[in-house]
Amino acid sequence: MGIFKFTAYLYLIVAAFFVYDGVMRIQEGEAPYMSFAIVAVCIFMFFFRKSQIKKFQNRGK
Repeated sequence: MGIFKFTAYLYLIVAAFFVYDGVMRIQEGEAPYMSFAIVAVCIFMFFFRKSQIKKFQNRGK
């Protein structure tokens, strides 16, 4: 069960990387839309995985 708790936070790490990538693209004059779309998906997946972990833990009670 411990690995599932860890993987939820990997989504936040990936989101932080793509925020950095998006800011760098803005400074270079490129379109950062894909980077920020990936950030939105990663943040959604973080909260989704956290809720799934809670449901899985409460299932046995």
